[in-house]
Amino acid sequence: MSETVPVSEAVEAVEVGDHRDDGPVCLVLGRTARGRLPPLPAALAAAGVTALLLAAGAHGSPVPALLAPFVAVLLAGPSAGHPHTGRLDWLVPPIIRAIEYGYLAVLGFAQGVSAPLVYVPAAVLALHHCDVAYRSRRGVRPRGLALRAGLGWEGRMLWVAFAGLCGLLPLAYAALAAYLGVLFGSEGAATWARSRRGGLMVDWEEEKA
Repeated sequence: MSETVPVSEAVEAVEVGDHRDDGPVCLVLGRTARGRLPPLPAALAAAGVTALLLAAGAHGSPVPALLAPFVAVLLAGPSAGHPHTGRLDWLVPPIIRAIEYGYLAVLGFAQGVSAPLVYVPAAVLALHHCDVAYRSRRGVRPRGLALRAGLGWEGRMLWVAFAGLCGLLPLAYAALAAYLGVLFGSEGAATWARSRRGGLMVDWEEEKA
């Protein structure tokens, strides 16, 4: 059941973990770990290993760089279920953003993907994350359906890595930019249009699920 309610009534507590932009893989790993893995050490380890593998793949075989997302997900994914209430846990979302943006940029340029195809998906993601951050200031949590459809940071990295292993990196970047642009653009426009009319459409059944 959906209902339009005033913005003030739709406000929810937005937690630090909501800004991670985890996808289905990380959410499953997080539930498996039951919130026992501290998120900051896990994110730092994932960032360090990703940087090392990117450096190794930049001057030789691209295989180490293409395997980086798999390692990063195994390191940082299980911490998705943690409440992120530590004093420095607010650093986790920026670290994950750096992992994702850095990976897409370094891999793309190292493998000869044209600059526009590298910049466009990064710009779409940056605008999306800025939109989510601005919404959180109004107490509006990211919608679960849109986040799942967006694949999460790990899903996007895994998509690019798999395409790279198949020799289809330019196509993967182009498809990612087009898909995310339509998804996040339409979802963001719809949300802000409802907000400007004085209310937000809240799907109570989805929220309970």
